[in-house]
Amino acid sequence: MPTAVVFAYHNVGVRCLSVLLHHGIEVALVVTHRDNPRETIWFDSVEALAREHGLPVITPEDANDPVVVARISALRPDFLFSFYYRSMLCPALLAAPVRGAYNMHGSLLPKFRGRVPVNWAVIMGERETGATLHLMVAKPDAGGIVDQEAVPIGPDDDAAEVFGNVTGAAERVLARALPGLVAGTLRIQPQDLRLGSYHGGRKPEDGRIDWSRSAQEVHNLVRGVAPPYPGACTQLDATTLRILRTRLEPNRRPRSGAPGLYFEAGSFFADCGDGQVLRILELEAADGMLETERFAREKITFA
Repeated sequence: MPTAVVFAYHNVGVRCLSVLLHHGIEVALVVTHRDNPRETIWFDSVEALAREHGLPVITPEDANDPVVVARISALRPDFLFSFYYRSMLCPALLAAPVRGAYNMHGSLLPKFRGRVPVNWAVIMGERETGATLHLMVAKPDAGGIVDQEAVPIGPDDDAAEVFGNVTGAAERVLARALPGLVAGTLRIQPQDLRLGSYHGGRKPEDGRIDWSRSAQEVHNLVRGVAPPYPGACTQLDATTLRILRTRLEPNRRPRSGAPGLYFEAGSFFADCGDGQVLRILELEAADGMLETERFAREKITFA
């Protein structure tokens, strides 16, 4: 029976580890992360699943620590899999498995190589994304493609909804590819990186809204960072407002003046830089309180 060392985290990690176990792969070691107490943990636990199945688990601060590398190299696994593990793996780890190291990436490679690919796909207004199983090489997300599956992105889908669909696609891609990987019959298709793109990680402050951008761009940003991610934000005096859900209003005329957020006829709206209007369906203040009377006067322009 083939053996594997699995680096995994998040829902994709849980679902793909389950696929390996279902197909009888002998998992010699699971490497995962300790949950960050400063992060909202809205996803399932790889560590809990591994311990439920009696698998050895480690949570090193640095997966590339020589002690970790030596332990994995000594196991001589047939395969190494990375399923949404958050750290880059060094060449020595990639060389440890006898039959190759493979990663599950949340996009249709070569598009959206790098960090948080689902969020970037939504922010960039893509109409589809997907999951790709690929060979791991030193350059991130650049190895040959084993298999991939597309999922649609609806015009109002947020990143969490898309991520749920990508997770399902990842599970199916791995289940489809695994028999061929084990048999050694799969053909790996090289990537043409010229056809794709690389994007870095995002910080909460990257969600600050620039109302001078088009309504579609602002709508995409709101969708791309909506909870459970940090959310898009704007400023009212000293108060930070999180804009959590929006809708394009193509038939509504903007108010005169600079782009910005305002309250009118019982609803919140925003005029954007292209002259189009967004209806604000959900927003919140940092203190949880939002007095609509603050918006009932002349339009307030936000930073």
